Amino acid sequence: MNQDDMRFFHQATRLICGSLDIDTVVERCFGYLKDFFPINTLMMSLYKPESGTVNVIAMVTNGQVRRHEAPIVLSRASRREIDMIHKQIPDTDARQSGAMSPMSSFGGRVVIHEDSRNHINAREVTSALGFGAVSDMVLYLKMEGEILGVVGGIADGRHRITPAHARRFALLHDPFAIAMSNALKHREVLRLKELLTDDNRYLREELHRISGEDIIGENFGLRDVMEMVGQVAPLDSHVLLLGETGVGKEVIANAIHYASPRRNGPLIKVNCGAIPEMLLDSELFGHEKGAFTGAVALKRGRFERANAGTLFLDEIGELPQAAQVRLLRVIQFREVERVGGIGTVPVDVRIIAATHRNLAEWVKKGDFREDLWFRLNVFPITIPPLRHRKADIPALLHHFIERKAREMKLRYLPVPAPGVAERLQQYNWPGNVRELENAVERELIRHQARGAGHPLAFKDVPGNPAATPSLPPTPVTGNSLLLADMERTHIQRILEMVNGKIQGADGAAARLGLHPSTLRNRMRRLGVAFGREVMN
Repeated sequence: MNQDDMRFFHQATRLICGSLDIDTVVERCFGYLKDFFPINTLMMSLYKPESGTVNVIAMVTNGQVRRHEAPIVLSRASRREIDMIHKQIPDTDARQSGAMSPMSSFGGRVVIHEDSRNHINAREVTSALGFGAVSDMVLYLKMEGEILGVVGGIADGRHRITPAHARRFALLHDPFAIAMSNALKHREVLRLKELLTDDNRYLREELHRISGEDIIGENFGLRDVMEMVGQVAPLDSHVLLLGETGVGKEVIANAIHYASPRRNGPLIKVNCGAIPEMLLDSELFGHEKGAFTGAVALKRGRFERANAGTLFLDEIGELPQAAQVRLLRVIQFREVERVGGIGTVPVDVRIIAATHRNLAEWVKKGDFREDLWFRLNVFPITIPPLRHRKADIPALLHHFIERKAREMKLRYLPVPAPGVAERLQQYNWPGNVRELENAVERELIRHQARGAGHPLAFKDVPGNPAATPSLPPTPVTGNSLLLADMERTHIQRILEMVNGKIQGADGAAARLGLHPSTLRNRMRRLGVAFGREVMN
């Protein structure tokens, strides 16, 4: 290789290997190679023997990028011609050992077509691309025994390409082979990335559907909660969910995430009480390879996986003091440090924490850090227990029957026996919504043994008449049959029974199966006086 060839090779290689975008590679190369060859078009294409088609990967004509998406179908004779050429192309190892044909001695195998119309393969390809009488040179790319494709230089008119052109064009075999290999792998990576993105989108939608897109009670017992969800969801503020075990804190966390601008990001859930203390740092913050025995590879923690999304820390009160300190640092500086790492990893995470404990009392006792409490308690939402929203029990009952019947693959939808919903409303449900869900599943299991003709009786759920004392029928005042008038009269009678008390286990809200805030809103709407209004 003389000095001119060396400069040509180095400059062309720099352009060929300068980008992963194959259109950019071909466009830049054409701008350089047109000064050495009388070509109007430079193209890279891939031959697929299983389908007998040629796929144009990239093409530039007179400096303009062209698209040819449809595969070019070759005739049987054209396929035989290509197969014959492929068998004559030496492997890379053979060229390096010196066992090369004269045409290959300067790099790859180049085939010249002085008039494309006289060669069946060249004629079918150039005709499909809309060319007339042209001459071309085709550089066949082969690496490690595999045919990667071809690079073609096309010139308008016949007899435009000479052996000297082919000799210099052959010098670019290895750079073009590397570029073609990288382009194919890059396209495969992009294709897999699109598939992964589509799969993730589908899984998020499925998880959203499974977790409950519609929140039962959002217009009744959980109306105040859902109003607060609507206020905080569009923001990035941290949220603290408070409530007894089984009230549905995870469902509310789902609602906040999917109503937020982070809805397309991940929602990562962590039960802080379920992870052993010795593994907590690794699970939350990740670890480097070799950080400890068994750390055979780098592992991203939950915070990194929740980047650009939401991290739901359930049972936050179970975190040990040391983990509380590290969590506080992550919240303050928005970065994590993996176990065994020497640097930090920035994270953009919204935290939704949840607990059934009274964290304020734990702070006073020193069991929970006060500074972390202030960081998490930005927007607390208290979820009422089921006994304070008994009006939602009939809707929850039918919701769980439908869902559990679908999960158990029942071919029919069982129905509750008459009076079951009213009896379930008399029970105080210490396990809240989770206990009701388990009761439905247990009853469906028993129902399968009894047969389709029997309604759901829920005989194992004890009635509790004392929780909701029976009242004499509410008299209709005057001649009014309006529902609002009847509702107003009934609320006033309940208030008289409890001496005007609204909150508490023996208050009017509990007697009516409503959240205290819901009852107050309803009393305002109906014009029922309470609190200072009664005193005045």
